[in-house]
Amino acid sequence: RMETDCNPMELPDNAGFEEDSDYTDFEGTEVKDMRLEAEAVVNDVLFAVSNMFVSKTLPCAEDVAYINVETRERNRYCLELTEAGLRVVAYDFDKTDDRLQTPYHETVYSLLDSLSPAYREVFGNALLQRLEALKKESQS
Repeated sequence: RMETDCNPMELPDNAGFEEDSDYTDFEGTEVKDMRLEAEAVVNDVLFAVSNMFVSKTLPCAEDVAYINVETRERNRYCLELTEAGLRVVAYDFDKTDDRLQTPYHETVYSLLDSLSPAYREVFGNALLQRLEALKKESQS
């Protein structure tokens, strides 16, 4: 990739870059936003799954990122993160299956809750521990 000194804030809104062009991932544009969003999703629920990470193989774009997740039941999924939410796009890491028509979930919690009973249990227990800690704090 070519480095550039261009400040994206100086570009007019109608610069007309095509979505698939190489220009969509230079520093400072919204391209990093979906990846950052994906990283935040991973950091939020990593404790409740076996493995979870942003895909380094599938392309992140301004409007999409892919997250690989392995549940505690050892099931692997590739998730697509877009403005519409999260959905399963394959039953393996770093893959997408266009034939798969899975529903979007507004949150990663909702998605994992539907995929993994073990996630639900671990997340619920963590929530209970946090509530107990808050209760103790307020009583002291």
